[in-house]
Amino acid sequence: MHATKGDRLLIHGRVVGRQDHFVEIIEVLGPDGTPPYRVRAADGHESIMSPGPDSVVEHRKGADSD
Repeated sequence: MHATKGDRLLIHGRVVGRQDHFVEIIEVLGPDGTPPYRVRAADGHESIMSPGPDSVVEHRKGADSD
């Protein structure tokens, strides 16, 4: 998984009743775009996460993607 600042991370709901949700990647902490990432949710909450297999990076338009 590779991302850059400004990309979005789609996290699929893994439990019945939990919806998919997006977070914005505001900082890449790993080397060469790899996790962990500092992310911001729609409600403004920030955290550091290493996404699992239930997550997908959506690259921002105009950015180079791997």
